[in-house]
Amino acid sequence: MAVLIADDEPQMVKILSTYFKKEGFNVLTANDGQEALDIFESTKIELAILDWMMPKIDGIEVCKYIKDNSQTKVLILTAKGQTEDEIKALHSGADDYIKKPFDPQILLLRAKKLMNNSEEIKVRDIRIMEHEKKAYKHEELLQLTKIEYDLLLFFSRNKGVILSRDRLVDSVWGMDYDGDLRTVDTHIRRLRTKIGTDIIKTYRGVGYCLEVKED
Repeated sequence: MAVLIADDEPQMVKILSTYFKKEGFNVLTANDGQEALDIFESTKIELAILDWMMPKIDGIEVCKYIKDNSQTKVLILTAKGQTEDEIKALHSGADDYIKKPFDPQILLLRAKKLMNNSEEIKVRDIRIMEHEKKAYKHEELLQLTKIEYDLLLFFSRNKGVILSRDRLVDSVWGMDYDGDLRTVDTHIRRLRTKIGTDIIKTYRGVGYCLEVKED
């Protein structure tokens, strides 16, 4: 699932992106309101996290446009602390409102709740239970390592998207990982033996893709 994070503070964008990527979300980022709208117009997103005080177009105006033109959930971030500010944010159509400073883990939980994303994901005969951090095939628990589970979760969040080794390493192993990219191939090979060899397809020279035909 795609999440848009728009804030003119680069460090805030970097921190939030890291948290969401580790949970398997496809993250898009913007540094101002106009860029956020451009991304919204070109990409289907499930959640927009918008800073109120952004250059060019503020978060409230971006929120209004998004809510007028889609079913996308919107969460507003702001340093404003007055009750009337919270009321204004919610009146703009925002689904939730968080005051800065905040714990990124709390934001992540609130975001998941907005997207009804905290329970279960289905991929063919596999069920991924996020709150348990476990996966089941034909109702039997899959014996996955942490990396295998994280890979499966990330693929399930990006069904139909070809993911490069670099993208997988950044999102699953973390941006500080400096090992061999070929470790991705090894872990995917092991994952396939547990979930089924035909679920994750190889695009040689490009990457991997979880391709599932929807009913």
